[in-house]
Amino acid sequence: MEDNKLTTVIEEAREQLNNAESVEEAESLRIRMLGKKGIFTQMLKGMKNMAPEERKEFGKAANKAKAEFEQMLKAKKDEFVAKARALKLQAETIDVTEPGRRMSIGVEHPITQTINEIVDIFTSLGYTVFESPDIDTVFNTFDGLNSPPTHPARDITDTFYVNEEICLRPHTSSGEVRAEEQISLPYRIVIPGRCYRRDTPDATHSHTFNQVEMMVIGEGITMADLKGSLDYMAKKLFGPETRTKFRPHHFPFTEPSAEMDVSCFKCGGKGCNVCKGSGWIEILGCGMTHPHVHQVAGIDTEKYTGFAVGMGVERIAMLKYGIDDIRLLYENDMRFIGQFK
Repeated sequence: MEDNKLTTVIEEAREQLNNAESVEEAESLRIRMLGKKGIFTQMLKGMKNMAPEERKEFGKAANKAKAEFEQMLKAKKDEFVAKARALKLQAETIDVTEPGRRMSIGVEHPITQTINEIVDIFTSLGYTVFESPDIDTVFNTFDGLNSPPTHPARDITDTFYVNEEICLRPHTSSGEVRAEEQISLPYRIVIPGRCYRRDTPDATHSHTFNQVEMMVIGEGITMADLKGSLDYMAKKLFGPETRTKFRPHHFPFTEPSAEMDVSCFKCGGKGCNVCKGSGWIEILGCGMTHPHVHQVAGIDTEKYTGFAVGMGVERIAMLKYGIDDIRLLYENDMRFIGQFK
């Protein structure tokens, strides 16, 4: 009687395992059969009411049935695991013949491109890069550059002051004083860097901008060296047909001083809206370094002469790439920046 019951239980368990559709269903059946209140457990507990001979035979049959069920259960769970693994591998399969996704590659900012281009031009002429801090002393910024106490650039409305002796540099020219104190003569250097002025942002002005300074000190340096170097730079930047023109000007740290114009690269010097009909575009200020600037570092002005040049990077970039608003350079709009590949 009990043997028939065991056979019926095993057959029902096999049928239910075959119909199970998940590991969870199989586990639920295991609990129903082998749990504390499971069918096999209750049948084994009932053995205490059997005669000794009957109990021995039933116990042997029950253990065999239990082992058979556990084997079926393991096989079913292994089947589910194998199917799950196969589905996962199928979902993760990579078709190596499918074309890859095109990677979006960034571009250098037009300001960075312009700085690098200017620096490359001058390093090809034997210049070395010299770096100076964005925050500098008032002495290096003004006094060491022969700027009088009454110079308008020293006013608090023009320059950002940290205190009476420290300011944010309004020009990279402050690096000239540091270079004279740190570098052995003779030398040719280019000084790129960020500058700060109390300007209200508009289409052509910004409180933060970039400059590149050039400085040469040596024996027998003349205005001809200055003009030749800048003419070479202009042709490299704007094209071999570019012409240059130097107009007298005044800067405290150079004497004589000049502003340099280049022939309009849009109209070729005929006159247009870019050059305002003049055929020329101003791009930088320059001159022979004032002896007072050399004397700050104890340089023998009878033996050594030199020249200095300062140019705004944003202005060069705007002219070179036809940008009509300086604020476009600072908005980090990739639709704009992505054009300069």
